[in-house]
Amino acid sequence: MYFLAEYAQLKAEQAARIGFRDNLLYVTLGVFGAVVSFAVSDVANVYAFLVVPWVSLILGWTYLVNDQKISALGEYIRHDLVERVKAQTGYPDVEAIFGWEIDHRTDLRRRRRKLQQLVIDEITFVGSGIVAIGAFWLSASQPPLAVTLLGVGELLLLLFLGYEMWAYADLASGR
Repeated sequence: MYFLAEYAQLKAEQAARIGFRDNLLYVTLGVFGAVVSFAVSDVANVYAFLVVPWVSLILGWTYLVNDQKISALGEYIRHDLVERVKAQTGYPDVEAIFGWEIDHRTDLRRRRRKLQQLVIDEITFVGSGIVAIGAFWLSASQPPLAVTLLGVGELLLLLFLGYEMWAYADLASGR
């Protein structure tokens, strides 16, 4: 049946994106640890702190894009695919068609869980970059203007990433 094949393909893509997205957290933490370790190992390495915001931006944006696609796949299944199956089969009980895709969004703790995940994402990708910029500004003595402007630019980009993460957080509950 065509619909089952489409559903299987969508779930496979969703699972692959979830695995990739979740691994980005570990990669980010590993890179941060390496860069910060290098930066604090010698006072001359203080400029390495400015690498962390770029890592935060690149990996954070990649995380956000994958997270949005995971949500979009779920929404497509819940709305478009379910309705097409319903129309094709004449089966009126939308709840019974791909029930998990609809039901898991009604968990009473879903909104709290999504808020907690948003906080973790913001700390990991935005907060760590901001802390690194602050550590640089506190540690560097008289950095050149171009480097200071780079830090300000990184800060603005991180704030934009933070806003985008909040905007795409999918905090809605219910069906």
